[in-house]
Amino acid sequence: MNGKNFLKPFMESIIAVTIGVLVGAIVLAFSGYSPLEAYKALLDGALGSKYGIALTLSSATPIMLTGLTFAISARTGIFNIGAEGTVYFGAIAAIAFTAAFANPLMGLLGGILFGAAWSLPAAFLKVYRGVHEVISTIMLNWIAFFGALYIVLGPLANPNDPNKTISVPESARLGLILKETDLSWGFVIAVIAALLSYYLLWHTVLGYGMRASGYNERASKYGGINPKLAIIWSFVIGGIMSGLAGAVEVMGRPPSYAISQGMANIHGYGFDGIGVSLVGRNHPLGIILSGIFFGMLKAGATSMQIEAGVPLEMVKVVQGIIVVAVAVPGLWDLVKNLFGRGRQ
Repeated sequence: MNGKNFLKPFMESIIAVTIGVLVGAIVLAFSGYSPLEAYKALLDGALGSKYGIALTLSSATPIMLTGLTFAISARTGIFNIGAEGTVYFGAIAAIAFTAAFANPLMGLLGGILFGAAWSLPAAFLKVYRGVHEVISTIMLNWIAFFGALYIVLGPLANPNDPNKTISVPESARLGLILKETDLSWGFVIAVIAALLSYYLLWHTVLGYGMRASGYNERASKYGGINPKLAIIWSFVIGGIMSGLAGAVEVMGRPPSYAISQGMANIHGYGFDGIGVSLVGRNHPLGIILSGIFFGMLKAGATSMQIEAGVPLEMVKVVQGIIVVAVAVPGLWDLVKNLFGRGRQ
């Protein structure tokens, strides 16, 4: 790949971010708020102190991992939106395993195993019954939500605090990189996962088969690749990533180290990961940068509300505009590829 082709996706994302910021500024201005004050407050909250930076990176951690879930599947030609449900079970498994073994490695292993296992129904439905992955993963997300909610309110309920589950034991928690912040070693785990995903996709036989199947399933068969096996692996590896996201979130996010009532503290990460992946052009290295960008938006939202007087609803509108502007180029490319495969 020459330098021009390498920089093109990066520049497209930068241009889209710029457009999103400008459109967001127009919306703020027409709503009676100062765009300069609002964006200054956002940057101050996200990057203005070590605590803000820590919040940005900790907010980026789970969505980087769920972004990898979507990207790995997309590279295999699969539109996997099942990370949301897998996060729930990854978090539950981490709490259950750490309660039983009081060891952080066992908590991470629990998230990985449950994440991989929950990905298999959608994989088998796709490969052996021809069920479209969008339909199956949406349905499985709801099954996961209510199943996880039952476990949170039942077997894992905290007898001393009805607002959360039992907490991860102190000996099994991920250490903090910066004291008195919520930035744990989970961020490092997410970065390592992205680097390993890049190596897998571009420097292994398995990764080559997955990408070849994504480019052209019929041609990959003539090349000796088993597309069905590639699809199953893409679901399993993606499930590992989103299961790990749930585990890292409850094991490394103070102060509760638990799942809140209604699972509010782990809700939405799977869907946010789709945007992160599209912004990063479905590339593991790009996901590191886009994850931090999304983390910055999340970390700065409260500061926009407090310092600039922008209501939280307006903050979400601005975030949505930026996300849509950034994600559209990647989404368009993915849709073209998917329809291209369907005509072959």
